[in-house]
Amino acid sequence: MEYNYLGFDINIGKSKPENIVHREVACPFCDVKSLKNIIEIKNDMILLENKYQVLQEAYQLLIIEGSECNADIPDYTLEHMQELMHFSINHWLNIINSKKYKTVLFFKNHGPLSGGTMRHPHMQIVGIKNLEFKNMCDKRQFEGIKIAEKNNVIMNLSTKPRVGFTEINVIMKGLNDIDTLAEFVQIGVDYIMNHFSVNCSSYNLFFYLIEGNIHVKIMPRFATSPLFIGYNIELVPNNLQEIAKHIKQLYFDKKND
Repeated sequence: MEYNYLGFDINIGKSKPENIVHREVACPFCDVKSLKNIIEIKNDMILLENKYQVLQEAYQLLIIEGSECNADIPDYTLEHMQELMHFSINHWLNIINSKKYKTVLFFKNHGPLSGGTMRHPHMQIVGIKNLEFKNMCDKRQFEGIKIAEKNNVIMNLSTKPRVGFTEINVIMKGLNDIDTLAEFVQIGVDYIMNHFSVNCSSYNLFFYLIEGNIHVKIMPRFATSPLFIGYNIELVPNNLQEIAKHIKQLYFDKKND
């Protein structure tokens, strides 16, 4: 088994603000005038260098998704969600195409169990110099029960989850149907945050470029199974067909009436 190891600067990490749990801490992303190393502003979306470069041999960027501190993906208009995906994916692909890094990550943390520290909605792009992408995912993790298909985009429910339990995949063939990708990602996040069988306060989005196609994994976050942590065993729930049917009924069947 091959592993990916990446250095983490503890001293920088200790200085990072946190306001997911400690809500009294001021939000630096709301104070736009004080932000430094801004690369691009489009409407109220901002791409900038991460002030806290905690990862060694890496280059960290932030994408502030909008000006509303307490909003998130389910709250966005479809138009804003599509603009956000175009803005973010274009910058992610530009850094990949720069060839400066062996691997370029693109992901989002939301909520107290997601691994994030800031409540204000944002995503991250990380260029890593010395780690190979081939060790970071398996194509089988994107196989699943089809929920919907539109244009060049498929949504499915993973039958071989990366961590275990329920994971929603959105897969786009090629790079030219970002509007539909955005629509499906928004639906997936709305489902796990507002209609899931158990209350969910946290999730991650992970984006992958695999053989010229964009894959997105929408992962609700809870306490992680010790079987996965200790033994790399992914638990697969026996109600996946029911979950897939529920998502279809909520978001897709009514569109076809």
